[in-house]
Amino acid sequence: MANDKRPRGFTVMFPDDLEEYIAEHREGTYQLIDVRQPEEHEEFHLPGSRLIPLPLLVESMKELDRTSDTILYCSVGGRSLMAAQFLAVRGFQRVFQLQGGIEAWENRTATGSPELHLEFLRGDESAKEAAEIAYRFEAGLEQFHRAASARSQVPEVRDLLEKLIGAEESHRLKLLRLLESLGGGPGAAGASEGRMEGGFKIDDFLARNGDYLKSAKGSLELAMMIEVQALDLYLRMAQTCSDAAAKEIFYGLGDEEKVHLGLLAELGARVGQG
Repeated sequence: MANDKRPRGFTVMFPDDLEEYIAEHREGTYQLIDVRQPEEHEEFHLPGSRLIPLPLLVESMKELDRTSDTILYCSVGGRSLMAAQFLAVRGFQRVFQLQGGIEAWENRTATGSPELHLEFLRGDESAKEAAEIAYRFEAGLEQFHRAASARSQVPEVRDLLEKLIGAEESHRLKLLRLLESLGGGPGAAGASEGRMEGGFKIDDFLARNGDYLKSAKGSLELAMMIEVQALDLYLRMAQTCSDAAAKEIFYGLGDEEKVHLGLLAELGARVGQG
C-alpha cells in the first residue's frame, strides 16, 4: 500500500491499493465514503460506499466511527483530499484518500487532481496572529473567486461566485474590526498580491487547473475545495483560541462557510440535473 503520509495525518491510496484493501478486509470493518454529489454517485460508485457530499461532511461527522479506517474518494481526488485533511485533524485515527478518484479507478493511467497545500497553522497562535492569518486568507479567497468568476464559462457558477465575493468582503470587514480591537490593523494583515496565506499562488493554481473552470462541475469542485479549507481554518482557530471575542467570530465565520458549501451543493445538484 502507498505510504504517502501527508502532514495532516492521512495516507494516500492508489487504485490498486484500494482494490487490494477491499479484498482483504471484511465489510463493516471500514468506512468507504464518497464525497461527490448525489448525481455523480448514482451514475457510478464503488460498491459498499456511503454517499456524504463534501458540503455535508461537517454535519455528518458524528455519524462516523473515528476509530475505524475511513477511506474517502471523489471524481479526481480534489474534494477527497480536502475531506481527508478535515477528518484527520479532528481525531479520525486512520484516514485514507483515493488518489485520482473514480477516474483513476476506472482508468488506472489517469493522474492529476487540484491541490492547495495550505499548511500554515502552528496551533499556538495568539488571537491577533490568528486574525491576521484569517484576514490574509479571506483577501486571497476573494481574489480566487474573482479570478474563477472571470474565467468560468457557466453563468450560474459566475453568479454564485459573485455572491461569495460579497461574503468574503464582509468577512474581511469583521476580521479587520477584530484586529483593531486586538491592537492590529490593515497594515499588519495586508495580503501579498496574488497569493493566499500559506503560499497558495492564485495565478499558478488557475493556470494548472484552468480546464476545471470550463465546466460547471469542475468550477464547483474547485470552489468547494477552497471553501472547505476556509471552514477548516476557522474551526481550528476557534478551537485553539483563548480570546472569547475572537473565538465567537471564528465560529461565526465557520458557520457562514457552511452556508457557502450548502449553496455550492444546491447549485451542483441543479447543474447535475440539467
